[in-house]
Amino acid sequence: VQLQASGGGLVQAGGSLRLSCVSSTRPFSSTALGWFRQAPGNEYEFVAAINWGDLRTYYADFVKGRFTISKESAENAVHLQMNSLKLDDTARYYCARRVGSPRVTRRADWNNWGQGTLVTVSS
Repeated sequence: VQLQASGGGLVQAGGSLRLSCVSSTRPFSSTALGWFRQAPGNEYEFVAAINWGDLRTYYADFVKGRFTISKESAENAVHLQMNSLKLDDTARYYCARRVGSPRVTRRADWNNWGQGTLVTVSS
């Protein structure tokens, strides 16, 4: 399975971006697709995830109310709508895939990874 992430860019604080992650194969209903991020010098941190079958979602506390993850079946894709962006959101964002619950935040428990897309939030 290959994951292709896109949609990153430069945006001012308070602005919005929409990230997309396209899977090379159609996910099973038990598959979760999600996003992690890594800022320079920091560890990877979980952002959000969604279950392909039942659309259960799970968010890190620091993005609740600002980010929304959604599924687009026709394109085997998930999107991450990011609003009210803050300087601290600057990072490379990676999409990932696992079989099982989306409520898993440990990087090692996600099996497939995309190449990442860079999000830079400026003041």
